[in-house]
Amino acid sequence: MGTIRDVFKDKKAYITFVTAGDGGLEKSLAMMNAYAERGVDIIEVGVPFTDPVADGPVLQAAALRALEHDVSLDDALLLIKTFKQSHSTKVVLFTYLNPLLQHGPLDAFFKEASACGVDGCLVVDLPIEEAAVYHQACCDVDIDPIYLIAPSTPTERIKLIAKQGRGMLYYACRKGVTGMRDAFPEGFVEKIAEIKAITDLPLIVGFGIANKTMANDVLTHADGFVVASLLVQTAHEKGDAAFKKLITDLDPR
Repeated sequence: MGTIRDVFKDKKAYITFVTAGDGGLEKSLAMMNAYAERGVDIIEVGVPFTDPVADGPVLQAAALRALEHDVSLDDALLLIKTFKQSHSTKVVLFTYLNPLLQHGPLDAFFKEASACGVDGCLVVDLPIEEAAVYHQACCDVDIDPIYLIAPSTPTERIKLIAKQGRGMLYYACRKGVTGMRDAFPEGFVEKIAEIKAITDLPLIVGFGIANKTMANDVLTHADGFVVASLLVQTAHEKGDAAFKKLITDLDPR
């Protein structure tokens, strides 16, 4: 655990997403297995939450489907534990702060998360200025605390985030919520260059990547790309074969 950075030693990274319990936990496990078997390097496991303010309509719908199955944070950990019994693929818990606080003391939770095989954690709505307790709880058990950078993040704040970050940094490359787009926003390349001039932490890019060309464009400038909404939507609407084909089709490496 705490070795997410190792993924980037000799290659660019492909990062995907599953909402724990979307369609049931067995389906989530099957999606994770499919990712691992097709060369995905890091899997984000989303914890379903009633108010996912950073998520677009696809991931909001996935969270609601999971909540209909009464999927909890503990279920997400069990899913990860089961997956890790068969695979060494890195897993990042992707969550909002409220489910963590409702669960109980952070130090106890992250001890449990570490035992289940969690390699990193990204809390979408936790500002870096308020992250000290969370950060320490992660580091104490060798889970990498991963932080977001936005297009509007000023240089001094990027420096603060980079100083605290471990494993990798996540550049959410557009304002607003997750979801597919057909082009990158203005200033995309310049912002990546600004971040990489500040830190040598691997930088992954997400929020809106919807095809192989966009993924390749990201890898020209950054260290990894994230595809979430498109894969989740395809798994839900088009079935297993189309989902598995898409995993491979999106990878430009």
